[in-house]
Amino acid sequence: MTGAGSPLPLRSRLRSLRTEAFGADSTGERLERIHRSPNFADGVFQNPLGTRSRPSSASGLELAKVYFQKKARARRAPAGTIPVHPTTLADLAAPPVSGLRLTWMGHSSVLAEIDSRRVLFDPVWGNRCSPFAFAGPKRLHPVPVPLASLGPVDVVVISHDHYDHLDLPTIKALASTDTVFAVPLGVGAHLESWGVPASRLRELDWNESTEVAGVRLTATPARHFCGRGLRNQQHTLWASWAVAGPEHRIFHSGDTGYFPGFRDIGAEHGPFDATMIQIGAYSEHWVDIHMTPAEGLRAHLDLQGGRPTGVMLPIHWGTFNLAPHPWAEPGEGTVEAAAAEGVEVALPIPGQPFEPAGDIPDTPWWRSVALPPAGGWPVHPATVPRKVIAGDQIGVAEVGAAKATAEETPSSA
Repeated sequence: MTGAGSPLPLRSRLRSLRTEAFGADSTGERLERIHRSPNFADGVFQNPLGTRSRPSSASGLELAKVYFQKKARARRAPAGTIPVHPTTLADLAAPPVSGLRLTWMGHSSVLAEIDSRRVLFDPVWGNRCSPFAFAGPKRLHPVPVPLASLGPVDVVVISHDHYDHLDLPTIKALASTDTVFAVPLGVGAHLESWGVPASRLRELDWNESTEVAGVRLTATPARHFCGRGLRNQQHTLWASWAVAGPEHRIFHSGDTGYFPGFRDIGAEHGPFDATMIQIGAYSEHWVDIHMTPAEGLRAHLDLQGGRPTGVMLPIHWGTFNLAPHPWAEPGEGTVEAAAAEGVEVALPIPGQPFEPAGDIPDTPWWRSVALPPAGGWPVHPATVPRKVIAGDQIGVAEVGAAKATAEETPSSA
């Protein structure tokens, strides 16, 4: 109440409910820079393509039915204990032979060792992706290694400010190190409020680049949205990221719906030795802001100029329950889509390092801990290895033969 007893304005009441985890709003020069951005219009950041309106109340009821249906709810979580790689730190002790190694820590968190530098994407070591310690989606498997044991990181890259990508306890722990943070425009306000010095922030608009320790990082467009508060003002940008070292190139999609701009990103910054592509937490109720496995595979091909080169690492799945689809469906869908196109896809368990130029983990490990679908697990043609030798590439006939072999093989439970 104020003065004569009038209620506080709604905005003030909402602000009073914000805890530290909600972050901070941009002010001063940061806010002026947001307003000057070519991607900011009508008071908000804009997507490269428009997104369809929110679902109607009828479709919302349909979504609620799916969430509370007993059989569907059981399939949205693993039926057993998710395996975690037991020797991650020991495996990381030696430098990658090829100069490029990726370690998926779960969800969208990936440690990339590229040309003697260490880049950590979307690190989330917290137990819940939520502003509250007592509520919100809970981690389905432990983080493979303690953050304090991971060792020095040259740059932390954040794709956007949603809780499953920007985690307060993780950032506060990293703030005490010497690492640099590369973030989309506006996200720096959160990090500064959590103790990251402005001198260690590289805050970029789409198509802007920065160089850290000899590695070039470029914020590239994505089709998503932003926000951590009770009142989402769309004043922080979301981005995918192209990272180039002296010898290798990699791409991290962040969260995004499919859009034709992947071809432009690939033409400007690719082709990539490896892509880390979001393939989980999709739904027909939000089709424009997350990709299905088939769309993620299509994005990988676009980034590679339409050729099945490079290795695709599926991300944004397996760690948190964020959508109504079955827990194992993103993995299965990616294997199917990759086999059809002859793309080499990496399927590591959380914490399992691999080098894209070396042996790629390709076992559908989730099948051992997930409820099988009716009729058992489908038999997909094996992902045809991409080993380019003297310009030789996978032929359509080889992929077709693999499909035919799979169709003749009976399905197993």
